[in-house]
Amino acid sequence: MPPTDHPSVDNPVPGEIVCSRFFARPRDEVFAAFSDPAELARWWGPAGFTNRFHQFDFRPNGAWRFTMRGADGTTYEMNQQFTEIVRPERIILRHFQQTHDFVLAIAFAARDGGTAVTWAMRFDDPAEGERLRGFLARANAENLDRLAAHLALTTQKP
Repeated sequence: MPPTDHPSVDNPVPGEIVCSRFFARPRDEVFAAFSDPAELARWWGPAGFTNRFHQFDFRPNGAWRFTMRGADGTTYEMNQQFTEIVRPERIILRHFQQTHDFVLAIAFAARDGGTAVTWAMRFDDPAEGERLRGFLARANAENLDRLAAHLALTTQKP
């Protein structure tokens, strides 16, 4: 049965994958890297992936459709829907893909002169989340590495 609420960032449950990262950047800037499709397309995905966005309607019930291309050339069609957006505190979206349906909650907390980002995925089928845990822990860390590199580039002055 699909979850009726978004993932907990404090108490992961079976089938839930949580990762966090601190960025020494203001919360508004970190949130913008997720909410601006031009910025998002530059860094979204694990290492070696690129994106082509087809639709990015950043509002509750808005669609986000895109194609991810892996380093090996394999393409992955992605279909997501934003379910909740509270600027600059959180983004919750629903990912639709056969056997990989999940809810992703991204929380942005202002802390110590920067922003703590907590990324929590809850799979409709907890067994599927557990099966993918190792891969997704690595892929999510790579995604956040790419965000860190993107944020570092945006602070460089000409």
